[in-house]
Amino acid sequence: MTLRHSWHQWEQAVCLWQTRRHFFRDCAIGIGQMALATLLARDGYAVEKTTGRRDPLAPKPPHFPPRAKAVIFLFMAGGPSHLDLFDPKPQLQRLHGQTVPPSFTQGKRFAFIKPDAKLLGSAQTFRKCGQVGMDICDLLPHLQTVADEICWLRGMKTDVFNHGPAKCFVNTGSPQFGRPSMGAWVTYGLGSECDSLPGFVVLQSGPRGPRGGAALWSCGFLPSIYQGVPFLKGANPILDLRSPPGVTDAQQRAFIETVNDLNRLHFQAVGDPEIATRIAAYETAFRMQTAAPEVMDLSRESKRVLDMYGVVPGQPSYAANCLLARRLVERGVRFVQLYHTNWDHHGGPTENLEVHLPQVCREIDRPTAALIRDLKQRGLLDTTLVIWGGEFGRTPMGEVRESTGRDHHIDAYTMWLAGGGVKRGFIYGTTDEIGYNVVENPVHVHDLQATILHLLGLDHTRLTFRFQGRDFRLTDVHGHVVHDILA
Repeated sequence: MTLRHSWHQWEQAVCLWQTRRHFFRDCAIGIGQMALATLLARDGYAVEKTTGRRDPLAPKPPHFPPRAKAVIFLFMAGGPSHLDLFDPKPQLQRLHGQTVPPSFTQGKRFAFIKPDAKLLGSAQTFRKCGQVGMDICDLLPHLQTVADEICWLRGMKTDVFNHGPAKCFVNTGSPQFGRPSMGAWVTYGLGSECDSLPGFVVLQSGPRGPRGGAALWSCGFLPSIYQGVPFLKGANPILDLRSPPGVTDAQQRAFIETVNDLNRLHFQAVGDPEIATRIAAYETAFRMQTAAPEVMDLSRESKRVLDMYGVVPGQPSYAANCLLARRLVERGVRFVQLYHTNWDHHGGPTENLEVHLPQVCREIDRPTAALIRDLKQRGLLDTTLVIWGGEFGRTPMGEVRESTGRDHHIDAYTMWLAGGGVKRGFIYGTTDEIGYNVVENPVHVHDLQATILHLLGLDHTRLTFRFQGRDFRLTDVHGHVVHDILA
């Protein structure tokens, strides 16, 4: 580029700045305002009329006709015990207190217990529910009533037995931090049907955040417009989104137009796609200033709906997040992920099976069943895939602590799916007589990821991104679609 051309570009920028100088006399530009450009539509390849680039979150065609349009992933952080919730074992009850046979534990690793730990029968009662006859613990009476809407995966398996890496493995396909999360891959592959909210939203509840933190909803090496956006509790769900006091909508619009015009000049000069990203970022953030508070306002829902979920107005909770998840997918958000802690019941003063398992079940039971019913009543369940589960299960052996608990277990556990093209009232997978190993129809984490993408119309082997000379994908070099569970 010649010096004369550079000078011409500079003259244009100065002229444009001068024509808008009245705006900068009327309002202050804070750090929060400048942060708008990177908050929600960060660093992707954005569309602008003057740049000729396509909106990275615009809906994209799938590889083949999809069965689901959106995902709600109810992530139970900590590892729910399949043996105390969904997979009762009479033989385990009979062997309670005995040492597990060495053939089960040979070559296995556990987080805390020794291989010769004593077997622990469940203290819970179960009933067979629905026409499917699924065994569901009496701690989950509301979930028992929707058993026939659910596809039960009793043969889940994973590779990683510590919380942070295991959560990362479920969400990104790798135990190492830095890979794109499932929600990021989905929005990268399909875009979003909502232009005023992020394509991938994260909601949290429980006593703490999940181990692994933001790496679980990261965009990794994908353009950062695809990373999950955590919604906070209260009237301001997204940090730095609200305009400073005294700044009107007209002033805000003038500010955005000024910066975007300057960015267009810069883009025309250097052609950097990151500049195009920031142009779209301002537009997205401006629209979200209205859309995000509106969707968070649960007072717009009827008392009947609030009571169905168990929402207490003004009180953040898992119940409120379930209702919010329905409101988000109604508005076209592609991927909503709820994290609820704490399911890490080793035994101890705050994490045991006697007190804290019943407590966390009470927190999630009514809202989870209500979400399924609500989606079905509104005609959304057929196109929304609901997923429930954690990073692993719990051992048939107990931990020797001051109260009752179980250790992490990767060789057998239960997850479930509902809606979105999976079979209703269907049990898939069987564990052995003590719930230690899967003996029929195992589903590995990579298989689950491949199946979720398949239901959304994406071939997991074709959804790739080249990074550092290699084509990466969510399932790495593994994974098979579990066709047996598809409706």
